[in-house]
Amino acid sequence: METSASKRFSTGFILLLVLGGVFFLGYRQGERHIPAELKITELQNKALGKSELVDFSPFWQAWNVINEKFVTAATSTTNQEKVYGAIEGLAKSLGDPYTVFFPPEESKAFETEINGQFEGVGMELGIKDNFLSVVAPLKGTPAFRAGIKAGDKIIKINDTLSADMTVEAAVKLIRGPRGTEVHLTIAREGKNEPLEITIVRDIINIPTIDTEIKQLASAGENEVNNPWQNGVYVIKLYNFSGNAANLFREALRGFIESGTRKLILDLRGNPGGYLEAAVDMASWFLPAGKVVVSEEYAEGTEPTIHRSRGYNIFNDSLKMVILVNEGSASASEILAGALREHNIAKLIGAKTFGKGSVQELIKITPDTSLKLTIARWLTPLGHSISEEGLTPDYLVKFTAKDAEAQRDPQMDKAVEILKGM
Repeated sequence: METSASKRFSTGFILLLVLGGVFFLGYRQGERHIPAELKITELQNKALGKSELVDFSPFWQAWNVINEKFVTAATSTTNQEKVYGAIEGLAKSLGDPYTVFFPPEESKAFETEINGQFEGVGMELGIKDNFLSVVAPLKGTPAFRAGIKAGDKIIKINDTLSADMTVEAAVKLIRGPRGTEVHLTIAREGKNEPLEITIVRDIINIPTIDTEIKQLASAGENEVNNPWQNGVYVIKLYNFSGNAANLFREALRGFIESGTRKLILDLRGNPGGYLEAAVDMASWFLPAGKVVVSEEYAEGTEPTIHRSRGYNIFNDSLKMVILVNEGSASASEILAGALREHNIAKLIGAKTFGKGSVQELIKITPDTSLKLTIARWLTPLGHSISEEGLTPDYLVKFTAKDAEAQRDPQMDKAVEILKGM
């Protein structure tokens, strides 16, 4: 499968190079003003031995018209920037909010983001129903403290409207040096008017996991001396970071040592992270070989099946539920979907975000890159996470009034369900 994936990457990259060769050939001709009747109608992909029929004449006609008639602004656009703009448009034409071309400055910033510490407000963003939306604020961050909620739609960042803005462009505007401010205009479900929220940026240190034991409020006489029925162990997982799998293993050790057999896995507000962490966590509950998730690629390519590693340390005495909400995305949906479809756990809360696609960062030139969606995730029973998200077995709302009153009806429902098991 690695060979196939690697080959697909190579041919895709060669295709881009071939396209680039034709493009830049045309670019040099464009500098000499291509006649309107001249058409490039075929691109040859030498790697695949295939031709692509395409009419490039509208592009060059537009190029010539722009060069001849556009009134130059105070800061003019270079020809190279026009090329980058054209590639950005090509990526945007796919209609996928997660496929994005990065010119040099943005490419460098993105690589810094995925490899190191950063300063900002601490929230995961995504595109939902064509709106720039908050997947989840991260616990303890400026966004969390300012009251940002999962599902909030960002209308403006400072004075810039977010319509048609990519996630990467939004991140660039929101991120900034520690101690500086960013102003967000937010549309929130249940509110008639937009909310104006100012957040002071800070260094973002993302937590990974918390645990606690909740004692059942009304232990019966037969339960008093039976620790297996006298409490609920809660694992709150904030993300699927590089160290999350190890921390989850230690949390499960604490669960076993606690003596209770009732487990709540809280994935609310967890925007995801590493796929391998989700597969590893699912493996504690599933026999070896059971499907955790499938990656479905372009037509003609065999899917990649990610299977349980078979740690499978729990027996039928385990009673488990998983809490999810609008901020549960990506790896959270993979883990929750797998454990539900293998009848390990019930889901409680609100419908998940629906972020079930795989992106690959591909170098186009030494200083530019393309983040390209190459696959989508399917649950063990073949449901598309991106198209459907996950609808809980028990839908329970968590309202602003609940938050103000420090009530958690979703957690209360989880405890109620476990108590009855």
